[in-house]
Amino acid sequence: MPNPDDSLEHLRARLAQFAAERDWDQFHNPKNLAMALAGEAGELIEHFQWLTFEEAQNLPEHTREEVALEAADVLLYLVRLCDRLGIDLADAAGRKLQINARKYPVQIAHGKATKYDKL
Repeated sequence: MPNPDDSLEHLRARLAQFAAERDWDQFHNPKNLAMALAGEAGELIEHFQWLTFEEAQNLPEHTREEVALEAADVLLYLVRLCDRLGIDLADAAGRKLQINARKYPVQIAHGKATKYDKL
């Protein structure tokens, strides 16, 4: 059973409190948060640049930990951005999964990396 403390809502509330305690709401506008998110995504990608598929699948433990922390940065900025915009991220993700299920029906998309409009 999932830990309720691991929910996106709990994370959103913790982030809001963290920012409020530091008076960072003034800096956390959607533009700045989106730019920070993109920067963190770039830092995540950096760990995989020039690696072979095999190397990317088998990262050394220290690199894997660095990747975990960069992935956490991406998640934190995304959750904070959605909070500031009043977006329920879990709900949006659920809706997007339904949309993707219609775009990529199993019987057509199974085993293919083809974009939906080319299937």
